Amino acid sequence: MNHHFIPAFIFLLVSQSTLFAQEEKPKLFRWGADKTGGAPYLFDDPQGKLIGFEVELADYFAKELGRKSEYVQGDWSKLPELLGRGDDIDVVMNGYEFDTKLEAQYPSTRPYYVYTLRLVANGKDDSLEKWEDLRVPKGQPKKRVGVLTGSAAHRYLQKTFGDEIEILANDDVANVYEELERQEKFDATVQDSVSASYFVRESEGKLKLVGQGRAPGYYVLLTRPEDKELREQLNAAILKALKSGKLKEIYKKYELWTPEQGQLFYWAEEEWPPKDFEPSESATGEVDWRVVFEKLFTAAGMTILLTCLSMPLAMLIGLLVAIGRLYGPLVVRVLLTIYVEVVRGTPLLLQLYAVFYLLPRVMNLDFLDPVHFAIIGLAINYSAYEAENYRAGLLAVPRGQMEAALALGMTQTQALRHVVVPQAVRIVIPPVTNDFIALFKDTSVCSIILVTELTRQYNELYNGNRDIIVELAAITAGMYMLMSYPLSLLARRLEHQSPSSRV
Repeated sequence: MNHHFIPAFIFLLVSQSTLFAQEEKPKLFRWGADKTGGAPYLFDDPQGKLIGFEVELADYFAKELGRKSEYVQGDWSKLPELLGRGDDIDVVMNGYEFDTKLEAQYPSTRPYYVYTLRLVANGKDDSLEKWEDLRVPKGQPKKRVGVLTGSAAHRYLQKTFGDEIEILANDDVANVYEELERQEKFDATVQDSVSASYFVRESEGKLKLVGQGRAPGYYVLLTRPEDKELREQLNAAILKALKSGKLKEIYKKYELWTPEQGQLFYWAEEEWPPKDFEPSESATGEVDWRVVFEKLFTAAGMTILLTCLSMPLAMLIGLLVAIGRLYGPLVVRVLLTIYVEVVRGTPLLLQLYAVFYLLPRVMNLDFLDPVHFAIIGLAINYSAYEAENYRAGLLAVPRGQMEAALALGMTQTQALRHVVVPQAVRIVIPPVTNDFIALFKDTSVCSIILVTELTRQYNELYNGNRDIIVELAAITAGMYMLMSYPLSLLARRLEHQSPSSRV
């Protein structure tokens, strides 16, 4: 009897201990943010610890909720959709401005910070002393203004300056400031006062604030509609932090406390969201489909341009690399093999970053614009794959062809040019055509280096019209199909006509 009782007792004890441990595990307060936005929101200190004023706010909120704070990384412009997916995050908190259109889908808490939009320029640029200096006389190059994609600053520039300036939307704020210091890709940037003040202060005179702050707004936490209790708890925590001085303490630590923060006391107890709040630009009026299609077709033209210019260049480089690997001296073969493996083994995204941000620092390439860098990056990436296609094609040509050409008195170069390469090129036409089709879609990566191709234009339209996401996605996908399907038919036909497909 006792022999069976002891194991059962131990099992029961272990089971109860496990259940007790699970019950004691604190509930998480998962807040979605994007660390690429950098300081002072959230960033890593020299020891790799995550710090920032929003990190401290999240820790405070979690403590008030009786939970444990957990940061969840997401793309800034897609954070609301991450919230709407389900249980990935509980709130969005990353300098998200109150927006009347977002409010309908993702109800906000009361504001926790009051910001303004600030114009930032290079410290040595005397041509920008006020906001109106962004407008230049006709015939002169437009001012290039960097902005965070889908932000209030983005909407403000579109509404206020329109086509009078060149708006370069970017998802990496820190890079915008860095490039502005060198004044190579941007003449100015418009950002929230939180970010602008911090980076201007840290630049030690390399950057400057221009004019006064405009279009004041509020930072809020976004929640799910069904999480009413959580919103009420967060609102109570914000009010408590205001009255206790905790909010002021955090903001002063990061030099963010301004007289405008006095408005927080008003909104902490007044009705939120206010019924008479002026709607944001993205929330007013019906969707102008004529403008939508016009922008998408223009962006599709850029996609076609990138593809049609970079692919021939990739094919030429790939052919030369393949010939060098098969017929070149040992040193050349080794170097070209390394080139192919490195390019094929690293992401296109990283290669575009290197071409766009690092290459100009090594070489004087100020005369090139983002489109040129995109073509170079795509051509380099696809040249490695084309090199393998052409190498396979060259190896597929019977060896006797080269021997016969040499026997007829041709040099190796002449034999390659007139006999071997033409046959190899014909053999690899189908796979090369397939790569051509793939390149249409891969041009979407160029959006990270300020090129407004089809996918980027879709994202920009989507950020201002989140309620027509299905329609925009369907139209964009249809455009990609219209561009690539004729090539698909061509590839299929060439596959049947290829010498390698004949018995």
